[in-house]
Amino acid sequence: MLKVTVEMWPGGTGLRRRTIATADIDRIRNGALADYEVRLSERPIGAIGVLAQVQSYPRWSASVWDLVARCIATSLNGGTEELPSRPTPPAIHVRVDGVRYVRLDEIAEPAKTLFKQNIDTFDVPQEGCAHVQDWDDFLKGLRVR
Repeated sequence: MLKVTVEMWPGGTGLRRRTIATADIDRIRNGALADYEVRLSERPIGAIGVLAQVQSYPRWSASVWDLVARCIATSLNGGTEELPSRPTPPAIHVRVDGVRYVRLDEIAEPAKTLFKQNIDTFDVPQEGCAHVQDWDDFLKGLRVR
């Protein structure tokens, strides 16, 4: 089994590092052309992608990073061994009712879960909403926990 761990190192040091994602890659068939199964997980969301297989992979023919990249891409692309389309920034409708705000239920995952976690102690204009400035700062990486 291969376990790929993605860690965040705030400030560039390991003092406050934390694991934010993992990929578990199991070899399910041995041989010169082996089969692998991959599971992806991301905190705080949990499982992402699909439980996927890379089949008849020619072992020892390339770097382990080739196998890892193919496994991750296959899981993220619904089981097809290719990269999915590049994601686009989340487009959110800005509402104005005395203040500019966004509705949390209109934000797609994984941004919604991460943003909600990020603003849990912030002042909000109304229940289930957030100030546009907080959303913009989050997208720019200025308020990421």
